[in-house]
Amino acid sequence: MKRIFLAIALLVLITASASAIWVYRDLHTPIQHTKHGHYVEIPRGSSPTTVVNRLADEGIIKHRLPLTLYLKLTANGSQLKAGDYDFPSPISPLAVFARLREGEQRLLRLTVVEGWTRWDISNAMFKIPELNLADSTSALPLMNNVSLISDLDPKATNLEGYLFPDTYDFPPDTKAPEVIAIMVKRFRKEWKPDWTQQAARRGLSPRQVVTTASLVETEAKLSEDRPLIASVIYNRLQKQMALAVDSTIIYASKLEGKWRNDGKVYKSDVERRSPYNTRLHSGLPPGPIASPGKSSLEAALSPAQTDYLYYVREPSRNDGAHNFYSNESDFAAGVRALRNWEQQRDAAAASQDGAKF
Repeated sequence: MKRIFLAIALLVLITASASAIWVYRDLHTPIQHTKHGHYVEIPRGSSPTTVVNRLADEGIIKHRLPLTLYLKLTANGSQLKAGDYDFPSPISPLAVFARLREGEQRLLRLTVVEGWTRWDISNAMFKIPELNLADSTSALPLMNNVSLISDLDPKATNLEGYLFPDTYDFPPDTKAPEVIAIMVKRFRKEWKPDWTQQAARRGLSPRQVVTTASLVETEAKLSEDRPLIASVIYNRLQKQMALAVDSTIIYASKLEGKWRNDGKVYKSDVERRSPYNTRLHSGLPPGPIASPGKSSLEAALSPAQTDYLYYVREPSRNDGAHNFYSNESDFAAGVRALRNWEQQRDAAAASQDGAKF
């Protein structure tokens, strides 16, 4: 009888040890799941058992028992917080618990691309239903709150140029004016304290630097081209030459509601009598025409030292690289090379289209 008792006790001990090892391993072993990128809601007032069952049903954890035991034995069930959770994959049950203890709220996301205008940003905000905007232009009046930037740019009539391009995450109850304030706050964070003095040493106001940076942003595709394009702008300004930047012409058309948004600049656009039309008016446009990123702001503050007055796209590359010139004859040759390349490209495309029939 004693041997039977010992055998039973040993069996129980082995079973308990094996179970403990299994529970320990399960709690510490990350598992793959398919819910990453999707929010799992844990409602307020949910019991630990309800939470564990929800996690298991969603495939976030593999087994219910280990995490249930852990929460009961440690009395940590009361630490679970309601919220919307996006769990990474793979993740272990203990890591899941850690996130549930910290709490998480579902966030909305807005990405503002470098070179976007107020119209682009307003349209992107409209596509976020939680912001409750009536149409794609409803955020535009909110971008006239120049008090957010008046100390840096007392001449500002709107926030064009000061809505910093970045990806923003914010809670669902955030209001549209708050989103705009967040973008301006991000700009102010990037605008270093000594940049105002650095601009003044060049004889420029912060507004003029941001305006120049917005031109650089809309013209340059490569980071190494930005200081060179900035040098062209400043060199032409010094010689009182018209900047002739097409993006300013497009901006002028947008201001008047005349832009056709088909990628083409029409004769009516080029001839539009607007202070933003830098083909007709020398000097910088009255204000920024887009949201410049950090590298464009830095290029406007620290341009390359060159004698370049012209630039044109390099046709042999498809990355947006430019060639730069200091005289009109070389520039004209560069333009001819680009036009010839465009004609050959169009002819090849037409030939391929004809071969399909």
